[in-house]
Amino acid sequence: MALWDRIKESASQMQTQLEAKKNDLKSGAFRDASMAMCALVAAADGTVDPSERQRVAQLIATNEVLQNFPADDLRRRFEENLNKLTTDFAFGKVSVLQEIAKAKKKPAEARAVVQIGIVIGGADGDFDKTEQAVVREACYTLDLPPHEFDL
Repeated sequence: MALWDRIKESASQMQTQLEAKKNDLKSGAFRDASMAMCALVAAADGTVDPSERQRVAQLIATNEVLQNFPADDLRRRFEENLNKLTTDFAFGKVSVLQEIAKAKKKPAEARAVVQIGIVIGGADGDFDKTEQAVVREACYTLDLPPHEFDL
C-alpha cells in the first residue's frame, strides 16, 4: 500500500473513531485543546499558507465532532493560537501545548485531540515529518504513547 493510501486510511479511521465519541467530546477543555492542535499542525513547518487555513476552516465547518461548538468560536480560537505560533514559534508553541494539556484529565478527550491533529495533518495527503513531530510532542504533553497512533 502506498504511503498516500495509508495516510488517507489512517485519517479516515481517526475520523470514524472521533465520530463514535462525539457525545463525550463537549467540554471546553476539548474545544480549546483541539483548536490548539489544529494551529500547531498548521504551523508545524514555521509558515502557514492559505491552504492550511482553508483545511482547518473546512474541518471546523464539516467535522461532526466539532459541530458541538459554534464555528465562529472555534475559528477565533484557532486564529488566536495561530497568531501566537506565527509571532514567535518557540514561545507560541509553549502556550499552545499548555492549551493542549487541558485535555489531559480525560483520556478520551486527549486521544481525540491527537486524532484531530492526525486528521488535519493528513488532510492534504501528506502528513509530513514536521507535522508528525508536533503531534508526537502533543502526545507526550498528554501522557499518551505516540506509537498508539503509529507516530
